[in-house]
Amino acid sequence: MAGTVKIEGGIAVITGAASGIGLGLARYAAKAGMKLVLADIQAAPLDGLAAELNTETLTIVTDVRDPAAVEALADKAWARFGAVDLLFNNAGIMATGFSWQIEPERWKRSMEVNFDGVLNGIRAFVPRLLKAGRPARIVNTASVGGFLPSPLMAPYSVSKAAVVALTESLHLEMRMLGDTIGISLLAPGPVKSGIFDDPFGAYDDPAAAGFVETMRTMLTQNGLEPEDFAARVFRDIEAGRFWIIPQPEALDPLLRRRIDCVFDRTDPELLDFSDL
Repeated sequence: MAGTVKIEGGIAVITGAASGIGLGLARYAAKAGMKLVLADIQAAPLDGLAAELNTETLTIVTDVRDPAAVEALADKAWARFGAVDLLFNNAGIMATGFSWQIEPERWKRSMEVNFDGVLNGIRAFVPRLLKAGRPARIVNTASVGGFLPSPLMAPYSVSKAAVVALTESLHLEMRMLGDTIGISLLAPGPVKSGIFDDPFGAYDDPAAAGFVETMRTMLTQNGLEPEDFAARVFRDIEAGRFWIIPQPEALDPLLRRRIDCVFDRTDPELLDFSDL
């Protein structure tokens, strides 16, 4: 197991920090005494978040799809603070609709943000973290959807499943190199956010529109507040866990049923979101 990561007085980098899960992580980390590098593609909410936090904060407008931009993020983090203890590769978007109707540009954007954004973070930060030779942890945000493919959100399911595979591979690579850098896979269940308000979602199809409304209702009624969610995440970080599953009730029963489908060679089931 990698060494204990410094929380109080440590430095955290968070992508997708301006809203949802990223915002909750930033607020919790600030209260825990961390200095922050906050990255998002949206400048105004990013600056607004920084203004409310009672900690030293660096904000950097970053498009995680762009490898050069993420390299610049890493450069600026080290130039300002001289170290990074926690990296949250967290930026993510949603695209809904039937898989064959979703335009190529929305498919491309989903994969670039949700998967390439994580990969770009790994490529930019891992060499620097290895060179630093001190305990650190990378937390990649996937989703319960990375284990439980869903209709009408195939780009999200596909990209998040890829994040799961990449993160497991990265963990094993770090084991080969001696565990200096801890790796965690974060799989959120319902968290209150505006992810289903993404303007790249096409909701003109009645089935897609109904699905989106169901998901929005689920997030409103059953979703955790981002800061409550973040508290659970940091608990698992301090415990050094690879699998960070803050809402096991949203994953475990359905995942067991899915695994049984594979072993029994039965057809995949349509998920019942009331189970979440």
